Formats: sequence, structure tokens, C-alpha cells
Amino acid sequence: SIQPKETNIYRKEEERVTLSCLYDTRSDNVELYWYRQYLKREPEFLLRKGARSWSRYEYIPDTRFQSTTSETSTELIIKSITLSDSALYYCALRVEAQ
Repeated sequence: SIQPKETNIYRKEEERVTLSCLYDTRSDNVELYWYRQYLKREPEFLLRKGARSWSRYEYIPDTRFQSTTSETSTELIIKSITLSDSALYYCALRVEAQ
């Protein structure tokens, strides 16, 4: 299971923002994904970051984004937000059977 830590975040332009999700799984092979969705559009992929035994794997195509993971959480960091970052953000969990 995975769920957001907070549901509404407000920041000024050029500030740094951190979005967090908590997850729970018994698997050691964990990948965490972040997506952004604008109104009336499909979600768009932002990044993939491994956790636990897969912590060395990541794919983050946009350098404005960073991600950290722990045994139970994932964070999306937007280094300097702009008005165009106003959207709905999703975190997703993928586990591989051991």
C-alpha cells in the first residue's frame, strides 16, 4: 500500500517543495514512481526511484526533480517551483516478487 503524507501544499514561485508518500510492503524489491496530472489531461511520468535492495536504480529525466527513498517512504523534490508545477501529483509503488 502507498499513501500521501499530506494532501495540499502551497508554495511561492522559485521555492523548493517536497512531496512525500508512505508505503508498506514486505518485498525488498521496491520501485517508486512519481506522476503529475494537469486538469483534464492524462498523468505524465516524472521519475522512477528504487528503494531497499533496488536503491541504486533511478531514472529522473528532468534535473529540476530529485527523489529520495527510505524503507517506508518516498519524496519528490522540486528544486524551484513555477506556476506550471501547479498540478495533482501521484506516487505509485511497484514491487517484484522475491
